[in-house]
Amino acid sequence: MKIILAQPRGFCAGVVRAIDVVERALENRNGPVYVRHEIVHNRRVVDDLKAKGAHFVEDLSEVPNGSTTIFSAHGVSHAVEDDARRRRLHVVDATCPLVSKVHKQGQRYSSLGRTIILIGHAGHVEIEGTLGRISGPVYLVENREDVANLPIAIDTPVAYITQTTLSVDDTRSTIEAVKNRFTDVIGPETRDICYATQNRQTAVRDLCRHVERLLVVGSANSSNSNRLREIGSECGIPSYLVADGSEVDLSWLAGVKTVGITAGASAPDVLVDDVIATIGSAGPIEIETLDGVEEKITFRLPPELLEAS
Repeated sequence: MKIILAQPRGFCAGVVRAIDVVERALENRNGPVYVRHEIVHNRRVVDDLKAKGAHFVEDLSEVPNGSTTIFSAHGVSHAVEDDARRRRLHVVDATCPLVSKVHKQGQRYSSLGRTIILIGHAGHVEIEGTLGRISGPVYLVENREDVANLPIAIDTPVAYITQTTLSVDDTRSTIEAVKNRFTDVIGPETRDICYATQNRQTAVRDLCRHVERLLVVGSANSSNSNRLREIGSECGIPSYLVADGSEVDLSWLAGVKTVGITAGASAPDVLVDDVIATIGSAGPIEIETLDGVEEKITFRLPPELLEAS
């Protein structure tokens, strides 16, 4: 059986930075280190950081006053920041710089008097943070139909922003619907969309031209991992989302000669290796990596961690 790996796959720069933030904070700690929400959406990553001493919580009420607290890569609302300030928490912000950029875009458009249309998935932690950072009117939409149902006059000045785990392809039709419905629309340029999301989706589409099955390594609560699996299915390839090798059902691969593997932006390489090992346990395998984008982007750590180190 031939296994073909997508390029790029796995960790993006924002995820690498977020994990580094927790590890540096643990090295420099003067007491317990608390992380609000999963630092990234991957159980293996969270469990590894727990083993190193990090405490994960869903609400700041679980954090003792004055403690060190890390905000996850997904970002938080102003209300969460205000709560941390009131309780004198020492905050280290691991918000992905691309998420912070979306926050600033929304705030700038809102300051111009525009109604904000946020394109994203309801309930996603990144969306909750973004909604909580815009003081003016903001409406969440997931698709063209939601745009059609917005209770906004067509001549209202509007601006759109998007969840970072959506690609140009994911948002294109919704943005077109916004532009077609309203007479005064502005929004970020296409290049402002998260590079990692777009690159991984493009790589999966390319991969699907060469394989009979697709395995996406990632957590069930990872938005970008789920989207990669959906793209495989849209390409006509039976596609499965697996957390690691233990979730691979070898019957999926019966009679198959070529299997494609990719990984969501929060899935470490060790989980891809685990999936490969499971497939290899059934017989000889050959591994190939498709040509693709070589990502060389890195993000600086927060200044307080650089100073401490």
